[in-house]
Amino acid sequence: MRPLLQAHGHNRSDAEILRIYGEIEPKEQNPYQRYRDVLANVVRRFAERLGFSASEEEAQSLPDSLKDWKPFPDTNAALAKLSTKYKLAIISNTDDDLFAATSRYFETGFAEVVTAEQAKAYKPSLAPFRLALDRLGLPREQVIHVGQSVYHDVVPARLLGLTTALVYRRGFGAARPSEGDPDLKVPDMQTLARLAFQPVA
Repeated sequence: MRPLLQAHGHNRSDAEILRIYGEIEPKEQNPYQRYRDVLANVVRRFAERLGFSASEEEAQSLPDSLKDWKPFPDTNAALAKLSTKYKLAIISNTDDDLFAATSRYFETGFAEVVTAEQAKAYKPSLAPFRLALDRLGLPREQVIHVGQSVYHDVVPARLLGLTTALVYRRGFGAARPSEGDPDLKVPDMQTLARLAFQPVA
């Protein structure tokens, strides 16, 4: 978003860009539309809020960039370690083709991948979680949902009776500020993987 905003004379901090994004995105996700369209509309709403008009090319620049979004540096090693003991699945607030484009950056396979496109709903809707649970076929007490957002992950997962872990890398990030207590809070995936292999007292 920053190059686009700067091209129109707007300099904003990371925190402010993420805050505005967190306000706009949920409104564009209901009713359901493809994530590519959600992201393009996020750009348009940013432009409206800041007093300029985004071209179609500019609107598509955000969804087009998603194919280059990479995992955090600690993620692949943590997933590889976790996969030796646990069945891993993903619930992704994206489209099938957009997830396929970014999945090449993962080095570990997943038992299930549930996208918003498949569920026709975005987290924090319970629909993606229910679809994932149905496909996994596991009792809820054997499932832990790990995410980086209280709003998108902790609150809905707890409503379904799931154990939750919050990866708290930086504030609320691009998510709407929300209240909710995860069962576990870690600073990164590496810490989660280490704790998952510690003996239970």
